[in-house]
Amino acid sequence: MAVQLLETLQESITTYTGLSPATFITLVALAFAGYYAVSGMFGGSSDNHPQQRSRSYEEDMQPLPPPVQLGEISEDELKAYDGNDSKKPLLMAIKGQIYDVSQSRMFYGPGGPYALFAGKDASRALAKMSFEEKDLNGDLTGLGVFELEALQDWEYKFMSKYVKVGSIKKPELAPEPSEAAPAEPSAAGPSEPSASAPAEPSVAAAVEPSVAEPADSTSAEPADHVSPAIAVGETKEETTGEANKHE
Repeated sequence: MAVQLLETLQESITTYTGLSPATFITLVALAFAGYYAVSGMFGGSSDNHPQQRSRSYEEDMQPLPPPVQLGEISEDELKAYDGNDSKKPLLMAIKGQIYDVSQSRMFYGPGGPYALFAGKDASRALAKMSFEEKDLNGDLTGLGVFELEALQDWEYKFMSKYVKVGSIKKPELAPEPSEAAPAEPSAAGPSEPSASAPAEPSVAAAVEPSVAEPADSTSAEPADHVSPAIAVGETKEETTGEANKHE
């Protein structure tokens, strides 16, 4: 069996290389000898490269510091954790919840495929799978059912893989002055003239003339009315007296 394999190998060497088996083996031995000679000349430098690579790998794989809870922070404060400062954790928010994604710096750190999501609430961009600047926010208005489901899958992934370290502070809504301003004059303005102004002239103007004018008419005019009656009686007596004289 071994003899047959050796004969088959010799025939194959002669067929494919055109060399005798002895010549082929000699060439192979010289090739190995040359390889070891060359590797021996550059052996020092070749041994140092793996050590340098291992050191850099160990530095990159140093254990990350534990996540720090931030509580509520604003969107402007979240921008400081976009990975440009190596001393700060790498943070990202989904639906207002902030997660520490420092362990995936190769994806969300500077130069990574999702680096533009770091330091922001990228809910809308993740739902639409968009990399446009206008979608890098947490506004969910106008999203469809499938987009909201995709965002939900992202949120489940972050909740299971990363540590939640805070939330985004909601902006305080300013009070609207347009609703409060018209209410004050409507309550105070119309009530004052309706209660005070019309009441005074109605009582004073109607009562004073009705009491004063009849007093003048009863006290001053009787002399004028009695004198004509007496004069009429006198004229009748004179007329009767003159008639009797003529008779």
